[in-house]
Amino acid sequence: MLPVASDMHSLDSRVTAVVFPGQGSQKPGMARDFFERFAVSRDVFSEASDALGIDMPALCFDDDPRLDLTEYTQPAILTAEIAMLRALEQDFGLQGSYWGGHSLGEYTALCAAGVVPLSVAARLVRRRGALMQRAVPAGTGSMVAVIARAPATWNLAAELADIEIDVANRNSPDQVVLSGSAPALEQACARVAKLLEGVEYELVRLHVSAPFHSRAMLAIEAEFAEALNEAAPHMRPELASVVTSNLTGHFHLPELTAVLDALRRQIRGTVDWIANMRSLSEAATEIVEVGPHRPLRGFFKSIGREVMSIVSVRTAEKGLAA
Repeated sequence: MLPVASDMHSLDSRVTAVVFPGQGSQKPGMARDFFERFAVSRDVFSEASDALGIDMPALCFDDDPRLDLTEYTQPAILTAEIAMLRALEQDFGLQGSYWGGHSLGEYTALCAAGVVPLSVAARLVRRRGALMQRAVPAGTGSMVAVIARAPATWNLAAELADIEIDVANRNSPDQVVLSGSAPALEQACARVAKLLEGVEYELVRLHVSAPFHSRAMLAIEAEFAEALNEAAPHMRPELASVVTSNLTGHFHLPELTAVLDALRRQIRGTVDWIANMRSLSEAATEIVEVGPHRPLRGFFKSIGREVMSIVSVRTAEKGLAA
């Protein structure tokens, strides 16, 4: 079990990693309290609105059905998270030295670290979301979380090799996510149930519109690579070495081709969040989660790390006031 940061270092030697949840954490009203209170947060929403030609406050704050459409979900979450972060930095003194994000959250992390400007990141993730949704007709694919004791230690890819299914996420030692077509997932769930006979487990179908991080995304990988190449001139890859890569589990190499390749492959590769958490835990003495919800806190807890989760101005005042 990894040590808790407060047991290791004094306040003066604190080194902070900031992490961001991804798709699925969205909710109407996200970051509204930051928007209403802090000018720097309003500036983020204004910049994203101009970049996308979308009224981002209306998308994020109102009961807009587009918020659950991947093309809009992804830039909405990124905008809300950066709006929260900028206020936390300016008004609460949060100083991140390392950054990480789960799936879509990796783009927020790269933006937060200065690797990708906000306007470029917003356009890029909107394109990413549109392509991901287009790759598979809605309703024909899905994702299932396998929750049990230590499933991440099993070689599920080998156990399910004859089924067209992929391990999309290694979220924690107790949770992995499978992704694929609806019929393949049914087969995979039946196989997993047999493997887990006598073990307490749960199979939870995720509320997603496509089988993300699976072979189904290969169809749009080349087109997404073009979008990444268009964004490349605006990137500062030399800053990427403090951001973890979902694909490798380690910190990005500070080289443009390496960053672009990792992001291109991330769209269909396994999100190795366990490895990301361990890399961040080794680098930082404290970890702060910033986003509309707090799904990452439980994942970190599974490896013995406590996380401060900031989901509102109120939680920021409570957690960062000292």
